[in-house]
Amino acid sequence: MDDEIKFILDTTKEGMDSAIAHLEKMLVKIRAGKASPVMLSSVMVEYYGSPTPLAQVANVNTPDARTISVQPWEKNMLQEIEKAIMNANLGFNPMNNGDFVIINVPPLTEERRRDLAKQAKAEAEDAKIGVRNARQEANKEIRGLDVSEDLQKNAEADVQALTDKYIKKIDAIFEVKEAEIMKV
Repeated sequence: MDDEIKFILDTTKEGMDSAIAHLEKMLVKIRAGKASPVMLSSVMVEYYGSPTPLAQVANVNTPDARTISVQPWEKNMLQEIEKAIMNANLGFNPMNNGDFVIINVPPLTEERRRDLAKQAKAEAEDAKIGVRNARQEANKEIRGLDVSEDLQKNAEADVQALTDKYIKKIDAIFEVKEAEIMKV
């Protein structure tokens, strides 16, 4: 196989891998009923005048499946952390006991589960768009090469096979996440 075509295929595969990695990162943020420190990953705390990620000012962990505990490294940050969690609009009601901020993660309602499943589906669709964009870019580059028509057709077929493989992978990842969300 021509070195240029091999390079295009490798680059395409990297693009598709990054679409999958982004999907997995986004799906981790969609909660599926049990508490996880990742749920608070988007929370920014006002720390001496600058917005700082919660994980950089406190220890976030889950003592059990329904509770997230946030232990600030500086006690004077308790109110700021509590305020930041409320402002993040995650649907949590933090409680401050003087040492920790404790969040009880409510069980998901059927309606909320459906909303989260729709959100997960939207993320999967975005990943598919990323994969298709990588395919489109690769095909454009292949058509621009100075190689025989047979080599071009074979390379485009390889790109399509890669695309199909990644679309199946995205569907499988989504099905697992959807089952996790819908499980009561």
